[in-house]
Amino acid sequence: MEGGYQDTRWEGYVDWRNKPALRGKHGGMLAASFALVVEGLENLAYLANASNLVLYLSKYMHLSPSKSANNVTNFMGTAFLLALLGGFLSDAFFTTYHIYLISALIEFLGLIILTIQSRTPSLKPPTCDPSTTPSMPCQEIDGGKAAMLFIGLYLVALGVGGIKGSLPTHGAEQFDENTPQGRKQRSTFFNYFVFCLSFGALIAVTFVVWVEDNKGWEWGFAISTIAILVSIPIFFFGSSFYRNKIPSGSPLTTICKVLVAAMLNGCMSRNSSNAIANLSASPFYEPETNKEPEENAKQTDEIPTQSLKFLNRAVVNKPAHPALECTVNQVEGVKIVLKILPIFACTIVLNCCLAQLSTFSVEQAASMDTKLGSLKIPPASLPVFPVVFIMILAPVYDHLIIPFARRVTNTEMGITHLQRIGIGLFLSIISMAVAALVEIKRKRVATDSGLLDSTAPLPITFFWIALQYLFLGSADLFTLAGLLEFFFTEAPASMRSLATSLSWASLAMGYYLSSVIVSIVNNVTGNSGHSPWLSGYTINRYHLDRFYWLMCVLSALNFLHYLFWAMRYKYRSAGAGASK
Repeated sequence: MEGGYQDTRWEGYVDWRNKPALRGKHGGMLAASFALVVEGLENLAYLANASNLVLYLSKYMHLSPSKSANNVTNFMGTAFLLALLGGFLSDAFFTTYHIYLISALIEFLGLIILTIQSRTPSLKPPTCDPSTTPSMPCQEIDGGKAAMLFIGLYLVALGVGGIKGSLPTHGAEQFDENTPQGRKQRSTFFNYFVFCLSFGALIAVTFVVWVEDNKGWEWGFAISTIAILVSIPIFFFGSSFYRNKIPSGSPLTTICKVLVAAMLNGCMSRNSSNAIANLSASPFYEPETNKEPEENAKQTDEIPTQSLKFLNRAVVNKPAHPALECTVNQVEGVKIVLKILPIFACTIVLNCCLAQLSTFSVEQAASMDTKLGSLKIPPASLPVFPVVFIMILAPVYDHLIIPFARRVTNTEMGITHLQRIGIGLFLSIISMAVAALVEIKRKRVATDSGLLDSTAPLPITFFWIALQYLFLGSADLFTLAGLLEFFFTEAPASMRSLATSLSWASLAMGYYLSSVIVSIVNNVTGNSGHSPWLSGYTINRYHLDRFYWLMCVLSALNFLHYLFWAMRYKYRSAGAGASK
């Protein structure tokens, strides 16, 4: 009887009441579907404000275009960087289930603060119109009003980070990775995770942005607040179906312990009875990610592999200190983390390009003719083009492209994670080149029309900007879904949430790098006796075309850097290169 009970349990997993998770009752696509719905609502709440925030800060908080752009990139960068905190807490101390609920409540609180401020005139700077009184600049938000604004924004950022760091992993952990069907379902989950993320974005950049521009920002914030509030009970309704991975302690502690042990043991004199590092690699070593916890425990007597063999010094019979005793699994896990870091680094420049979708591209569109017949389209709704394309491409990719690729390559995956990421990086090069060409055309129209110093709309349709959005959106689909699945499948089981959070951390680094590049470009170009590229009374005086060419060159160099690492990477997860 007891043996039968053991066979029905998911080892290393519990249900929401902290009882053993059972096969057939917990996990599966039904459980993961709750995470998909919740992600749509959460991304609606987040992106509805982030996509239009640059205009809110400049129009209502009276910040300059450059300050507004930098504040938006810093806010979005912080939100995604905090995903590392959410992933770390999910792996170390709490389950992904609890981290999501806590983070959603924090985001809800931040949105309430922003809603109150947006509907209360006394909590905002005085209204003004620079076109009627050009000699008197508008008063920027400051003091307690600025404190309220940024407290609300960064509470939202903290909540978003926790959700991004826990929700993808929570959904992916519902599948049995030891079976081909489970791995295929997990791949489908990541594709539809991006689909649902885009669906939430579609509503955000159309309906909610229209509400913000025509009915008031207090209504836009209110819709976001309701969306995140509704997502909490929906997630909670799936509680009886979830299997939640038991936290296994701090992954950062393990990483630090292995690195310190390797250094200290390497400095000590070692004899043959104390060293394992010089032994040949075991051909039978299997990656930790393909095993359930009880199977992983049996691997501690294995011999470490010879890749990054300097870390093998951490595995000795007599370590420098008892606290630095390491198992082979711990050492191999750290090796995996070090191997995926270069892939992570290569995606930062792409996300620096994506940062332009929320900053300069929105300001470009705002200077153009945004009418579609008798309907005036808000500039912040421009991301609807890549979003719709992603929503079309995601199911096509999962149901047509991948099955075809599997038949052609006779492999379980069809298209590998790294191939998918590489396609996204290549598309980012094209998108920046297109952005530069479109900006050249926009500036030519402004010059020919004598509107360089005017805030009046230019006689050129904003659909030209949609071209760069289309390529960048496609790049985002390939790269984000590929990164999420790559980090989840390749990382050690004890570090999956943290590793998956690297996908969002890459976005954060991209947004921060965008701010740094803007500052460096302005400083360098301003010191040459000319006006800075990204400065001027209006965006028509900016030299955005040169900036986009610079980003195109950086993207091309980054793609070559990526190829160097991707061609040398060897998959460790099951199904990555296996034949069907």
